[in-house]
Amino acid sequence: MVISTLDWVIIAGFLILFAFIGIYVSKQAGKDSKAFFLSDRNMPWWLLGVSMVATTFAADTPNFVAGVIREDGVFGNWIWWSFLLTGMLTVFFYAKLWRKSGITTDLEFYELRYSGKSAAFLRGFRAIYLGVFFNIVIMANVCLAAIKIGHVMFGLSSWEVLLIASPIVVIYSAFGGLKGVLLTDFVQFIIAMVGSIWATVYILDMPEIGGLDKLLSTPSVAAKTAMLPDFSNPEVLIPLLIVPLAVQWWSVWYPGAEPGGGGYIAQRMLAAKDEKHATWATLFFNFAHYALRPWPWIIIGLASIVIYPNIESLQAAFPDLNPAFVKNDLSYPAMLTFLPAGLLGIVITSLIAAFMSTISTHLNWGSSYMVNDFYARFVRPNASDKEQVAIGRISTVAMMVLAALLSLVLEEARVGFDLLLSIGAGTGLLFILRWFWSRINPYSEIAAMVISFLIALFFFINNKMQEPIVEMKGYWQLVVGVVITTIGWIIVTLITKPSDENTLNSFNALIFGKESKFKGFGMKILGFFSGVVGVYCALFSIGNFIYGKTGLAIGLLVVTLLCGALIIKSFKQPK
Repeated sequence: MVISTLDWVIIAGFLILFAFIGIYVSKQAGKDSKAFFLSDRNMPWWLLGVSMVATTFAADTPNFVAGVIREDGVFGNWIWWSFLLTGMLTVFFYAKLWRKSGITTDLEFYELRYSGKSAAFLRGFRAIYLGVFFNIVIMANVCLAAIKIGHVMFGLSSWEVLLIASPIVVIYSAFGGLKGVLLTDFVQFIIAMVGSIWATVYILDMPEIGGLDKLLSTPSVAAKTAMLPDFSNPEVLIPLLIVPLAVQWWSVWYPGAEPGGGGYIAQRMLAAKDEKHATWATLFFNFAHYALRPWPWIIIGLASIVIYPNIESLQAAFPDLNPAFVKNDLSYPAMLTFLPAGLLGIVITSLIAAFMSTISTHLNWGSSYMVNDFYARFVRPNASDKEQVAIGRISTVAMMVLAALLSLVLEEARVGFDLLLSIGAGTGLLFILRWFWSRINPYSEIAAMVISFLIALFFFINNKMQEPIVEMKGYWQLVVGVVITTIGWIIVTLITKPSDENTLNSFNALIFGKESKFKGFGMKILGFFSGVVGVYCALFSIGNFIYGKTGLAIGLLVVTLLCGALIIKSFKQPK
């Protein structure tokens, strides 16, 4: 591919802008750890919401969606669309609770809710387990996508891509803190959406595609367009719809879709001006993430079936690429090679922006765990604010290096997705109930974490064996992991003592005040179901407009608007 001077100017201009933002806010961000990790808790809902969306628009996300479509069809996206239920649960039940807590990271919750040395151990261990292990696996998947894009579009080696892509994001993450991340996320989200929509329009106009109508009428494409699976085929229905909607959404911990909120979503809520801003930020995120953003990727994924009908055609198009990298998720960057000068520069910048927005958030979030929940809590409790910021910056660089190294041994985005799902299987219900069920204690969480990890490790090794010990499909492995882990942590909860009564009373007073924990549950449930139905109807309305089914699309749009009115009503419940 030939990159024109105009393309390079566009790319360089935005990279300079991102670096400038980080350096510009570095003085304010570096004054103390609160400013570095929470931007002084004065961020508006719209900036936080856009940042959440930008973060979940990683460089590997379009690749992942395109790969899912080529393998399973549009309805294959239910494996992540199902997490909307998790997101709406956070909006209506947990966003205000997180903001009320006043903590710096969601791991600080452990010593707010639980008591004793076990609570301290859990906080410190999770800081390493999530902030380092999980975080690096996620970032490695994002780096893998960047490697594939870099090779396909620039002919760069893996090392060259990583050495080019990493420094700028490390600069503004390490210097600008969360505020630098939020501001760059805002710019990056706009670029990413403009780039993906514009690229979609251009690709549809290619002679090989012949427009949207011709694309959708192509037999191989038409077979992939259904938004719901065939209900008469259990081999498709169970793994792609029933398991995600009946089991996965409430039982699995996954970054960005944690049951009860957590991770960088909790960080954004904790950085909000107040509880109202935390709630609206999370609501906007779920609407934009699930309803507005996927369709450009879906259309390009469908178009790739025409240009590259199988893996062999992808390999033939890129003969110099390591065959291990030639999977269905390569189809998205492969389609972008057809873009003209100017537009190519914008799209490349949008992919760089997508890479940076996700990596920067995970770097800041992971370093917040390392500083607040490990270093300042256990290593140097008397560390000054300046020292904490310095450690945060050092850990930012270190995690980027480790993620880059791990990315060199991964092969496909979906592999990482499935691995993370299996490791977190069965822990989700605990995170939902721990705010309300007083018997849950640190040993409950330790048991859930250990059991789910051991089961995931067993199946991971089992699946790599030439003669597996257990012959079981992936979705049943997930269900087994959920059942065993859930039963295990509930038993541990019932046979161990709850946390100290004074700790529980202090927690309840801070979070719920003098009111009942369950006050306003009816309106919250109304908001939850309205949010779920409204966003799914918006998603399908857009899809049906694209498919030319205008009547159905308008009907779904009306339902979306009615659901929006019910959501507003639910927010106006008596204080």
